Amino acid sequence: MRTTETRFRVRYAETDQMGVAYYANYLVWMELGRVEYCRAAGLRYRDLEEHDGILLTVVEARCRYHASARYDDEIVVKAWIGEASPRMVRFDYEIRRAEDGRRLATGYTKHVFCSRDLKPTRLPAKYHALFSVR
Repeated sequence: MRTTETRFRVRYAETDQMGVAYYANYLVWMELGRVEYCRAAGLRYRDLEEHDGILLTVVEARCRYHASARYDDEIVVKAWIGEASPRMVRFDYEIRRAEDGRRLATGYTKHVFCSRDLKPTRLPAKYHALFSVR
């Protein structure tokens, strides 16, 4: 199983008055992990969209919160493909604080491959290995 790790710091704008990261930012951080997973595998989202007309449409998202991230914490987002077929892919995530390794959140996003007109389509065979499609 291929995984990637993306590191960054919690920005002030991502927190509330108490300095705690706002819950919706975790989904944004998952997106960072997903994009970097694809980039590390040799694919830019933009190329998939522009050259092949394939869009990854989010159809389901889940985030389980375990502990709070705070302003200026260094965060590590680990991303990997949990499930894939020619029609869909599910990315799984684990978000940890770098300093102590504390697990902050776990979750996934499920995507259906769609054409430019947003109709479900099959992933071209040339991308099967990248998305772990069997």
